[in-house]
Amino acid sequence: MAIYRLLQNSPMGPEQISRLSEAYEQTLKALSLKDRNDPLTELIAKKIIEIGQTGVKEPAQISELAIKGLGIQ
Repeated sequence: MAIYRLLQNSPMGPEQISRLSEAYEQTLKALSLKDRNDPLTELIAKKIIEIGQTGVKEPAQISELAIKGLGIQ
């Protein structure tokens, strides 16, 4: 689970980690990705963290921006 590994030593607070984790799960579900070892999941996790650091707080919006930002349909 890429995002959890990336956030493991993060200085982010529990609320922010929870929002990013929720956005990650929503994104994987929207893209029908079930294999957590798929390299695409790590790209998605990194993009979600990047977007989360810009101040976007809503998991659904973070998810949408990540999908658009990665050019995934």
